[in-house]
Amino acid sequence: MTLKRSSSSSFFFFLFFFFLLSSHVSSQACQKTCGQIPIKYPLGTGSGCGDPRFTRYITCDPDQQTLTLTTHTGCYPISSVDYAKQEIYVTDPSMSTCACTRPSHGFGLDWDAPFSFHDDTVFTLLDCSVDESPVFTPLSNGSGRVSLCDRQSSSICTFLYSNCRAISLINLQVSTCCVYVPLDLGPSFEMDLNKLKCSSYSGFYNLGPGQESHPENWNYGIALKYKFNVFDEYPGVCGGCERSNGACGFNTQTSSFVCNCPGGINTTSDCFFLYNSASILVPWFSREWVMYPLSWVVVWMVMSLR
Repeated sequence: MTLKRSSSSSFFFFLFFFFLLSSHVSSQACQKTCGQIPIKYPLGTGSGCGDPRFTRYITCDPDQQTLTLTTHTGCYPISSVDYAKQEIYVTDPSMSTCACTRPSHGFGLDWDAPFSFHDDTVFTLLDCSVDESPVFTPLSNGSGRVSLCDRQSSSICTFLYSNCRAISLINLQVSTCCVYVPLDLGPSFEMDLNKLKCSSYSGFYNLGPGQESHPENWNYGIALKYKFNVFDEYPGVCGGCERSNGACGFNTQTSSFVCNCPGGINTTSDCFFLYNSASILVPWFSREWVMYPLSWVVVWMVMSLR
C-alpha cells in the first residue's frame, strides 16, 4: 500500500514537471518575419522582441501576419522596411490616391515616437476651405510671414486634380489644394484635417524623375526614418545575435538586452553556443526532441500504476 502511494506521488510529481517543462520549452521565439516582411532589430514581433522603444508602436498580428504602426491617430499597415536605409513605409487606408478618394481625419506621430518623417515624404491637402482653412493664411515668425503651403510645388496639385481620375471626377478647384509644408515634421507632427478645414489628404514619397506629371505611378504612402539611439549606432551585441540565427530582444522586467535563440532560449550574448556544442546535444534544445521521449515516459508510468 505504501509502495503504491509512493509511486502515485512520484507519478504526479513527474507529471507536474512534464507540463512545466513543456510550457518552458515550447515558449514561442521572436519571429524572423511578419507576413512577407523580414523582421530585424530594432523591430520585433511581440513583447520582449526588438527594441522596447519600438514595441509600443510597431506590432505584428500573429493571426493576420500583418505589421502595423499604431499612433494616437490610428493604426496603419506597414508595406515594407528598408533596414539598410533605416526607413519604414506606411500606408493609410483613409488616404486619397488616384485609385480612390476618401474622407480622412489626418495623420500624426506621437511626440516620443522613435521615428520621424523622411525628407522625401510629401503631403497634399485636398478640398480645403479657401475661406476658412488656416493653411492659406501665412503665419508670423521672427523673420516674417511663412506660408504652410509650398507655392513652388503647386504643379503637384495641378497634376493630382487633372490627371487623377478619382479626384478629377469630383470637379474640385485646384485652389483648394495645398502642398503641406508645416514648420515641424518631427515626432510631434500633427495633421488634423478637421482643424485644417480639409476633407482629405494624399501622401507619397520617392517621386522619381519624369514621374511628376503621372500621379497614377506615384508611391502613395508615408515614409518614416528611424535611429537606433541618440548616436544612431547599431548595437554590436545585436549583430552577433542575428548572425547566430537569433533575434534581438529585451528582458521585459529590466529592459536589458537578450538574444532570443531557436526553441525559445534567451541568452545575454548570442546563439553560437548551440552550434559550438557537441552536435548530439543540440537537438535537445528543440521542443520535439525533448517532449517526444518524455511523453513515452509518462505513458510507461501510467501503465505501471495499473
